[in-house]
Amino acid sequence: MKTFLKGLTSLLLFFSLLSLCLPGMAQDKKIIIGGKNFTEQYILAELAKALLAKNGFQVVLKTGLPTNMARKAVLSGEVGFYYEYTGTAYTLFYKRDNPEIMNDPQAVYKWVRENDAQKDLFWLTPVKLNNTYTLMMKKPQAAKFGISSISDLAVYIDKNPEDLIIGIGTEFWNRPDGFKKLAKVYGLNFPFANIKKMSLGLAYKALKDGQINVGMGFATDGRIAAFNFVNLEDNKKFFPVYNPCPVVRKDVLEKYPEIEKILEPLAKNLDTGEMQAMNKSVDVEHKSEADVAKSWLKKEGLL
Repeated sequence: MKTFLKGLTSLLLFFSLLSLCLPGMAQDKKIIIGGKNFTEQYILAELAKALLAKNGFQVVLKTGLPTNMARKAVLSGEVGFYYEYTGTAYTLFYKRDNPEIMNDPQAVYKWVRENDAQKDLFWLTPVKLNNTYTLMMKKPQAAKFGISSISDLAVYIDKNPEDLIIGIGTEFWNRPDGFKKLAKVYGLNFPFANIKKMSLGLAYKALKDGQINVGMGFATDGRIAAFNFVNLEDNKKFFPVYNPCPVVRKDVLEKYPEIEKILEPLAKNLDTGEMQAMNKSVDVEHKSEADVAKSWLKKEGLL
């Protein structure tokens, strides 16, 4: 019996030492990925989840959050990281509006990275796509009224104040860098009754169905091309650059430094056109975000 117990003890000691040598055996690698409440954010979270799962992580998604809640979640440790946009951090969280910074991809990234580092949040490599806000119209109607820019829209509204109805995202209406400031910069004098607040998802359908004439959207949304919309030129460069970037808590990155390398392929390979196509697959073709993300990763040889 003593010999058996001695042998069992030695065996247990062997496996204990082995677990210290093999990554992932000593303890499971677990992480919670946050995300906001629109299609692109669901897809980005699914892309990150698939890459991390491939590398041995157990991943839980906590998506569908408004911007302020996503920020609070990463600051409090409720999530390990999420994809935030450089322009959002600069204008919304820090309330800055220097055009020389917010319209320059490298400058705005450097600024938010340095300032968030003081809050123990680390910005990894930004993705190349620029998901800036946009005002959209149906191509035929925009052409009929001679509107190709937001300044053109302002001129038309001054002459025909009751003609057009605009749909604005609820969050964008309330943001300090949102519609009220946009209206002031461009002189957009829509009558209050002609301003409809709605989710951005509904704005695309409302514009398509003719319930509104101008809609708020995202430049990478696949429905813009699918529904024959046109983006009005932001000729006064009101909207900042919005490159998405993984924003990771310091303690999470210290525990799992490999996260940066695992997510790097997204930064290198995902551009605006690719994101538009994936958004279209979800919003127009009604595919699931997880399936779309995995299909893209397989196409790129990443999964």
